[in-house]
Amino acid sequence: MAEGTNGRSAAFFRVEGTLLERGPLAAAGWLASNAQGVGERIARLGNVALAAPLSLVGELRTGATGTRVTWMGLRGMSEDRLVLLAEEYVEKYVTDEVLEVGAELLKKARKQGRRIVLVSDNIDLIVAPLAEQLEADDLICNRLEIRSEKATGRLEDPVIGGNVSGQWARAFAQENGIDLSDSWAYGASGADSLLLSAIGQPCAVNPDRQLRRLARDHEWPVVEK
Repeated sequence: MAEGTNGRSAAFFRVEGTLLERGPLAAAGWLASNAQGVGERIARLGNVALAAPLSLVGELRTGATGTRVTWMGLRGMSEDRLVLLAEEYVEKYVTDEVLEVGAELLKKARKQGRRIVLVSDNIDLIVAPLAEQLEADDLICNRLEIRSEKATGRLEDPVIGGNVSGQWARAFAQENGIDLSDSWAYGASGADSLLLSAIGQPCAVNPDRQLRRLARDHEWPVVEK
């Protein structure tokens, strides 16, 4: 491995904020707004809009509850329709919208021989193409529950949210022989604090006010674009 790594070091990237500006709410809203029929679009957007305040308040901002509610507006949409819309969304808002600062950090981590792990609250239809584009080794994200070829509006368990990212990182490390003390984590918001705290070398990327304060208090490095 490059630069002295022993193959047991990983780099965990929170997709939202470090690699992409748009998050799950934007993706869910766009998918809902492209439902067939004006009435259906309005109803679905209304359901997605309910998630906006939940995703910004208290524990819901860092937990899985807001993440669950975000996708309720897609209930009843066909799997085929969602796949086609997701491909269009990725082409418009993902492929050419990767943040330069995150891309450079990822390239550096790969050069150092670290295992690249992307962590996202978004669904696989949106972020799996990104993981492939960036040649990530692993992707942890949410998946829509599909029944009878239609979305139920629910996510499959386990639901990925800020409050479980640290737990998942520790479980992932144990299962894959990763040394967290010799690994890095990159996050952009206060919701990423548990992920960053679980890793030996945390780094705040274009941090929001809450994460900036935490980075200052814990003397974590801060990278700005």
